[in-house]
Amino acid sequence: MVKFMLQAEKKILMKRGSKKMQTKIINKIYFLSVFMLTLTGFGQMPIFKRYYVADIPGLGWLAEFYITHYLHYLTAVIFLGLSAYAVIDYFLSGKKRRLKITTSGYVKVFILSGLIITGILLVLKNFEGYLFSPGIITLLDIIHLVLVMVLLAVSLLTLVLKKRWITQNIDE
Repeated sequence: MVKFMLQAEKKILMKRGSKKMQTKIINKIYFLSVFMLTLTGFGQMPIFKRYYVADIPGLGWLAEFYITHYLHYLTAVIFLGLSAYAVIDYFLSGKKRRLKITTSGYVKVFILSGLIITGILLVLKNFEGYLFSPGIITLLDIIHLVLVMVLLAVSLLTLVLKKRWITQNIDE
């Protein structure tokens, strides 16, 4: 009986360890995707060539519009998949009852939602049949850029203040 209980406890501990490992992997993918989206997003503006960052050995690809453009789209697909996974996992796995989204979490969700919406609209403008006026395109570009800057500032602030997206629900 004791041996059975020890085996069961070992399985539970292994399961918790794998959940922690899964969370760490998801966090790393999130960080890398946001980093790459930011890097390639700024790379689509000519700032890396203009300020000679692209002249640093190994960074010449940052001055190539189509490379940064396609990398931005590829990373956006990964980010959208990760976002969908996070939303589905939160609502369907019962985490909603155990975890509470903090104020800083809601702020980041709002900013990320705006980035996703403006990003999708900016992608749609590249397809035939979707006609946006130049003013709307400029407005979308500016909103997208401002939201990126706000996300970076909020992320830095929450990192310094050690604020988290979620906390344990105290009601239970």
